Amino acid sequence: MILDESDGTAAEYEALADALEDLRDEVAENPIKDSRLETLFDEATTSDPQIWTIVTAFLDLEDGDLVVTEESKLARGKWAPEIVDDCDAMLTVDVTYGQMPDEFKYTVLKKLDGKITDARARAERARE
Repeated sequence: MILDESDGTAAEYEALADALEDLRDEVAENPIKDSRLETLFDEATTSDPQIWTIVTAFLDLEDGDLVVTEESKLARGKWAPEIVDDCDAMLTVDVTYGQMPDEFKYTVLKKLDGKITDARARAERARE
């Protein structure tokens, strides 16, 4: 788990950034239904927004690849610490019933770009 900046080494953050880039490229180049984020899309676009507000994909770095270990919806509040502590990254999107795949893809790509930038910055700070 390297969500907490104090826990990671520069190599771990670089590996996470590389894996996030691979996921970003996969989402950019393929239909969302053919990506690792298909279930996240399904949950975010078919859930009742009057009940659920966000959906999160929990990502683990395994042998250089990001694996989506779970998708979970949240109505209010925060994720339990034991859920967050068990993953290397989280990708959270708002529930938007009926959202089109291209709009979802745009949102996810922006979020992944931010996570990549953050991981690279954390690697740099870890090297200092």
